[in-house]
Amino acid sequence: MTKPLVVLVGPMGAGKSTVGRLLAERLGAGFRDTDDDVEAAEGRSISDIFVDSGEDHFRAVERAVVATALAEHTGVLALGGGAVMAEETRTLLAGHRVVFLRVGLTDAAARVGLGAARPLLLGNVRGTMKTLLDERAPVYESVATAVVDTDGMTPQEVASAVLEVVE
Repeated sequence: MTKPLVVLVGPMGAGKSTVGRLLAERLGAGFRDTDDDVEAAEGRSISDIFVDSGEDHFRAVERAVVATALAEHTGVLALGGGAVMAEETRTLLAGHRVVFLRVGLTDAAARVGLGAARPLLLGNVRGTMKTLLDERAPVYESVATAVVDTDGMTPQEVASAVLEVVE
């Protein structure tokens, strides 16, 4: 059975894409981001998908691309921040090496930026980020085989910490 070396989960601003690329490079493996897969499948940005087709459509496409990536990809895989909220995805993650990149509100907001084009952050950015972090943290923890706290760390330091917990 084909499966990723490691699956990175966590909220926006945790560094999944940045750290994932560094990890893949260090492991001599490929990197795949399911947000990129969604955009490729739809031929448009995630923001455009949310605006034009709605979150339900986005989540349906996301579930499909995550299932495909988990079945096909053999390198480092980064999931979109909300992907683990789908029960179907949580079930598929069983048996995989899943690392939750935990980030606090201050670091997440600094990394994402308060004016970022993130569809779930329209309006009160910090308030929405806090709500998402609070709601999703227990779900990330439930699917994770390891947790790495990223606050105050560089992407290189986070990548090193992930390597320590997966090797």
